Amino acid sequence: MIAIPLVIAALLLVGGKATNGWGHYLATLAPIASFAIGLALFIDLLGRDAGQRAVQVPVYEWLATGNWTFDVSLLVDQLSIVFVLLITGVGSLIHIYSIGYMAHDENRRRFFAYLNLFIAAMLVLVLADNYLLLFVGWEGVGLASYLLIGFWQHKPSAAAAAKKAFVVNRVGDLGMVMAMAALLAQVGSLNFHDVAVGIGEVGNGWVVLIGFLLLLGACGKSAQVPLQSWLLDAMEGPTPVSALIHAATMVTAGVYLVVRSHPIYTLAPEAALAVAIVGTVTLLFGAWIGTSKDDIKKVLAGSTMSQIGYMMLAAGIGPAGAAFAIFHLLTHGFFKANMFLGAGSVMHGMNDDVDMRRYGGLAKYMPITFVTFAMGYLAIIGFPFTSGFYSKDHIIEAAWDKGLVFGLLALLGAGITAYYMTRLMMMTFFGQKRWKDGVHPHESPLVMTIPLIVLAVLSIGAGIAMNGWIGTWLAPAVGEEHPHTTGLLHITTVGWLTMATVAVGVLIGWVLHRRDVPETQPETRNPLVLAGRRDLFGDDVNTYAFQKPGEALVGQLQTFDDEVVDGAVRGSAGLFGGMSSALRRVQNGFVRSYALTMIFGVLLIAAALYLGRLA
Repeated sequence: MIAIPLVIAALLLVGGKATNGWGHYLATLAPIASFAIGLALFIDLLGRDAGQRAVQVPVYEWLATGNWTFDVSLLVDQLSIVFVLLITGVGSLIHIYSIGYMAHDENRRRFFAYLNLFIAAMLVLVLADNYLLLFVGWEGVGLASYLLIGFWQHKPSAAAAAKKAFVVNRVGDLGMVMAMAALLAQVGSLNFHDVAVGIGEVGNGWVVLIGFLLLLGACGKSAQVPLQSWLLDAMEGPTPVSALIHAATMVTAGVYLVVRSHPIYTLAPEAALAVAIVGTVTLLFGAWIGTSKDDIKKVLAGSTMSQIGYMMLAAGIGPAGAAFAIFHLLTHGFFKANMFLGAGSVMHGMNDDVDMRRYGGLAKYMPITFVTFAMGYLAIIGFPFTSGFYSKDHIIEAAWDKGLVFGLLALLGAGITAYYMTRLMMMTFFGQKRWKDGVHPHESPLVMTIPLIVLAVLSIGAGIAMNGWIGTWLAPAVGEEHPHTTGLLHITTVGWLTMATVAVGVLIGWVLHRRDVPETQPETRNPLVLAGRRDLFGDDVNTYAFQKPGEALVGQLQTFDDEVVDGAVRGSAGLFGGMSSALRRVQNGFVRSYALTMIFGVLLIAAALYLGRLA
C-alpha cells in the first residue's frame, strides 16, 4: 500500500522524459491501488471483534543501540484505517482531476511523481506504530509539500512560499524531536503501546512538557496559531496541491498526532487545555481571514485553518471530543477537496484568475461546478443533514460542555463561516459578469467534473452515513469507553442555536453582497478587514519578533567573529611574524657573529653554574 506510490514516484523521477507520455496515468493508478488495499483491510477489520481490530505489522528492526530498539512496524487499527481510506480515496480523485488540470504543463510527469510521494509519506505517517517512524512520514510530507508548493518555481512568489512552509514547519519539527527525546528518557520507548503503558509512571511535569512539545509539532503541520503563517502563501502551488494539502493530508497530520497521543493528554490536562485554546483561537483567526480575502483560494485556505481549529478544539476536550475531531476531519476532507477542486475549475474557465471581484454570474456558464461547489458550501456552513451539520455540531456541543467561553466562541466561528462562505458564493456565481475582455468562462472537462460530482455526493451524504457509527468505531483507538451517538433527526438545543446563528451569517452575507460588486472598489479603511487582508499580521509578528532580532544577533555574532575570533588569529600570526623577523636578523651568515654568540652563551652558562654553587 505504501510501496506502490513510493515506487512509482521513484520510477517517474528516474525515468525522465521516457515516461512523459504515460507517467501521469501510472501515477493515478497508484493511489487507486492503495485505496483498494485499504478498503480490503477495512472490510477485514469490520469482521473482527472490537478488541481484535488493532493489528501490528512488523517489517524489520531498524536499529538497536543500548537499551533502545527501533523497528519499522505498522499499526492498522480503527484510527489509522479511516485515515488510509481518506488519503487514498480523496487522493485518487485529486489525481484524476489533475490529469485534466495539468494537461498542458510541460512538467506534468514530475508533478504526478511528487503527488505520489506525498501520498506515500502520509501513509507512512498514519500507519506507523511508533513516533520515530511517524516522524519519517512527517518529514516526508514536509519535503513533498515543499516540492509541490514551489512546483512553479519560475514564479518568485511560489519559490518563496515553498521556503516559508519548509522553514515554519521546521519550528514545529523541533517540538517533535524534543518530545521524542523526552519520551525516550522517561519511558524508554517510542512505541505507541509502550508509551500508553509507561506514561503513567512519568512525573506530571514531564508529561505536561511532552504534551506541549507535541502540540508545537501539531501547530506547525496543521497551521495553528502561532505557526499558521505559511498556509495562505501555500496557495501559490497548483490548485490540486491545495486540495491535497488542505483536505486529505498535511494539515490533518497535527490533529492525528494529538489524537494518537491521547494517553499523554489524558494525564496532562494543562496540555489538553492548551490544545483546546489553540484550536479556539485558530478557528476564529481563520474565519476572520476568510472574511477579508478576494482571492478565492485564500478564502478557502482561511476556512481550512478555521476548520482544523475546530478539530484541535475537539481533540483538546478529551476522548469523546477526539472522536468528533476525526469525524469532522473526514467530512471536511470531502467538502474541502470538493471546494478547492471547484475553485480550480473556476480558475480553469477564467484563465487562471483567482480574484472574485472579476467573477460574477458563473452559475450560468459553469453549472456542474456551481452545483457541486454549492453542495460543499452547504456542508461547511452546517446546513441541516449535510455532512458538516453532523460533524461540526458535535464539536460545538462538546465545546459548550467544556465551558461557556469555548461554546460561545465555537458558535461565533460557525456564524462567521456562514457569512464568508455566502460572500464567496455571491461574488463568484451570482450577480452580473465582471470578467475582463478576452475571458470566456466554460465548464471543465469530464476528467475534472467527475471527481467534483463524487466529492459533492460525499459532502452531502457522508455525515448521515457515519453519524451513528463513527463514535463506536473509533472509541477503542481514542480511549473512549462510552461513545456518544445521536439519531439522524435528533437536534439538541445547542443544535437549534447553531442553526439560528448560521442562518444569521448567511443572511448578512446575502444582504451585504447581493448587489453587484463594482469593478473598481475603493480601498477599505475598515481596520478589521485590513487586519484580515494582512493575515492578522502573522508575517509582521514573525518579522519583528524573530527575523529582525535574529538578524541583529547574527550581525553581532559576525562582529564578534571578525574582531575577536579572527582578531586573535590575526594577532597571533602578527606576533609570530615579528618574532621571526627578529630571529632572522640573528641568522646573518657572519662567522664572527656566531662566535660572539657562542662566547656569550658560554659566559652565561658559567655564571649560572657559579651562582648555583653559591646558593
